[in-house]
Amino acid sequence: MSVDSSVDRRDESQTAGNGNGNGVVTVCNRSIYSSQRLRLNRNEAHQSENYDDLDLDFNSSLYGKLEQYLPPNMLTVARDVKLEFMKEILDRYLTEHDRIRPLHKQIYDMHPTTFFVPSFIKAITENTEESLRSIISEPSPGVYTFEMLQPDFCELLLSEVESFEKWVQEAKFKIMRPNTMNKYGAVLDDFGLETMLDHLMNNFIRPISKVFFPEVGGTSLDSHHGFVVEYGKDRDYELGFHVDDSEVTLNVCLGKQFSGGELFFRGVRCDKHVNTDTQPEEVFDYSHVPGHGVLHRGRHRHGARPTTSGHRTNLLLWCRSSVFRESRKYQRDFPNWCGECLLEKKERQRQSVEATKKELLKREGEPMVSVIP
Repeated sequence: MSVDSSVDRRDESQTAGNGNGNGVVTVCNRSIYSSQRLRLNRNEAHQSENYDDLDLDFNSSLYGKLEQYLPPNMLTVARDVKLEFMKEILDRYLTEHDRIRPLHKQIYDMHPTTFFVPSFIKAITENTEESLRSIISEPSPGVYTFEMLQPDFCELLLSEVESFEKWVQEAKFKIMRPNTMNKYGAVLDDFGLETMLDHLMNNFIRPISKVFFPEVGGTSLDSHHGFVVEYGKDRDYELGFHVDDSEVTLNVCLGKQFSGGELFFRGVRCDKHVNTDTQPEEVFDYSHVPGHGVLHRGRHRHGARPTTSGHRTNLLLWCRSSVFRESRKYQRDFPNWCGECLLEKKERQRQSVEATKKELLKREGEPMVSVIP
């Protein structure tokens, strides 16, 4: 992408100098940088400016991301110069229909006291296994539930999703659905919530995962896929039996009024055993409560029963670990988190013990042989 150099120029009396001293960039600055080209690849090492204090057309995080694509000679100029350059890019290349304008700007940046219930904030702040276990229940092995989101935040996020979907329809755009199984819902990163969800994963979900899911990369979560799913009339009806493309999955019910839609869990499985039978102790059903979160391994087989009335919307965050995924390539032994692998391992151990016993009994039954030198 390049910026056209044909920037409108005023007469010399209007363009003298580099700025007016009040944070307003003059056209002279624009003309200097108007022919610059953005980088093809993001400069991840560059620390972007903070634009949160400004009233902007787009979410402030967008400008921070775009800044990492600026040409090298622009990275050290004043913030207002960079901002004007980026505004010009957005003005030139985005039509009015392309502009996703936030309805509730406060949800795009993490504000823990308005997002989370006090008990959740307290446990994360103390960040000990004891504090986390004090707010988290384990109704079935590997499935953890807890009160998490404030009702007001749930309403704001639902309203934002509805606004986004309305904009998509009016602009006649094709929305990216969350996955291959859901026909309704939206990817939250697509309308500016990537930074907020990164914060959610790194500072709130990873501390919990370090305690409860260390064996599947819970200590090294480094990327996410965040989305909402919608069930009910004129929406998805149910969700089939599956596993997630994640190491750890957060599932939070946002509302609204509904009946049905229970999650059903059927044990953790590796790729080799994903379609094996379910053991009786692995059967568990969970009824959604608005504002309450469910945390489980991505490989924990599950699905959603029909939502029989009303409308249910859930926030999903698939958390991934590149370190764990790389280590799995070299795994040779049974993974200790797969239920079927554990059964196979126990069976091999049992067979080994039985074989050893038979060998010992056989030796005890043999007659003593006297050896005379």
